[in-house]
Amino acid sequence: MPWLSDYDGYEPPRGIRRLSAAELLIASFVGLIALGTLGLLLLPGLYTGPRLGVVDELFTATSAVCVTGLIVVDTATYFTPLGQGWILFLVQAGGLGILTMTTLVALAIGRSTLRMEEATTGDAAALPHLDTRALVRTVVAVTFSLEAVGALLLWLDWRPSLGSVGAVWPAIFHSISAFCNAGFSIFSDSLAARSRSPVTLGVVGALIVVGGLGFPVIEDLRARWRRGAAHRLSVHTRLVFGVTAFLLLLGWALYLVFEWNHELAGMPGIHKMTNALFMSITARTAGFNTVDYGAVSNPSVFLTLILMLIGGSPGSTAGGVKTTTFGLLALGLRARLRGEQQVTIFDRSIPRSTVQRAASLVVGTGVLLATAMFILMITESWAPGFRSRTHLVELIFEAHSAFGTVGLSMGVTSTVTPTGRVVLSLLMFVGRVAPASLVAAMASASLRRRARFRYGREDVILG
Repeated sequence: MPWLSDYDGYEPPRGIRRLSAAELLIASFVGLIALGTLGLLLLPGLYTGPRLGVVDELFTATSAVCVTGLIVVDTATYFTPLGQGWILFLVQAGGLGILTMTTLVALAIGRSTLRMEEATTGDAAALPHLDTRALVRTVVAVTFSLEAVGALLLWLDWRPSLGSVGAVWPAIFHSISAFCNAGFSIFSDSLAARSRSPVTLGVVGALIVVGGLGFPVIEDLRARWRRGAAHRLSVHTRLVFGVTAFLLLLGWALYLVFEWNHELAGMPGIHKMTNALFMSITARTAGFNTVDYGAVSNPSVFLTLILMLIGGSPGSTAGGVKTTTFGLLALGLRARLRGEQQVTIFDRSIPRSTVQRAASLVVGTGVLLATAMFILMITESWAPGFRSRTHLVELIFEAHSAFGTVGLSMGVTSTVTPTGRVVLSLLMFVGRVAPASLVAAMASASLRRRARFRYGREDVILG
């Protein structure tokens, strides 16, 4: 794993020169969560009533910094505008941190791989020039520009009902929260009251999708726009678009089938269509809701769990194991069923090590989620009012939402015990930083161990 000081145009402070990009990602989020918790503990004028307890302050700060959106109190009524502003600051800082740091981690992995290829092939032309300062400036500029456009469109849509002045703060808050895939809302019912506004759902949905594509994709598209057909879109960008479109369309169709006569039953046909699409968008990345997820059908609950687990794309504000991981596993399965040794897409071969890292990430995620859910079953089963099997499904849903940094809930977040909230806070943090850090660690280990020696082979039986 290269040190950050290896990047052209960037000289980190002396105290962190030996931190890798993945280590700096973890350290930055720990520091930001600590700052957010202290702010909720010490800053005056944040609450309309009594302050939150320390555990709830940690939970809220973690949810904001990790752009999750799970809440133990109503953001609209429990916090003053100043308190809402503090939460929005943490959301914005966390979103920018994710965009910049995860992009640096991805580029660091690519740079290490190219250095190894240089050593073995002598191909110096493969090593690209990277200006880290320019990268960060572009991330900030794109983020603020898209959030400003989203806020303007929401303000125009909400001005008739909230007034020209009254619509300003909600428009800014929800635009930033949507692009950062945070799901925080200063409306007590999230977006349920605006479920029949195609403009609101369209703007918020578009911000969520763009924020979940990842900065490498956005930068690739900007290069294509500047250079035209001379710039070939990368395999990564095309895979992200393909998997994202597949998941959105599949989720849209299935939610329509599952909820047509359930949660969407009282809506006209056009609003059923827009709300089902919004459910498909928000389930993978952001916790805004227009329906009551505690009342949706069982197939919809299961579908939401799958979408939350997959999440968005690398280098984005979304959580989950990522669309590219899902895509590579599907391609790997297809190759195996065809008897092919190499995973290919768009006339390109994917390195076997990348496919193996994708499989390892999914296995690691499964072990982590299973462990966290087991702990939650123990902590919550001892709590008063535990509702046996029904509560089990709600806790599983909550754990997936926390790890995927989605923020959707079946309405049990505020009833979870303090110990359970600590577990969920850890899940949000791990779900936010661990996938990128784990992939970086696996890439670094594979580079260090490459081509040293190989043990003799002996097969085992599968199936």
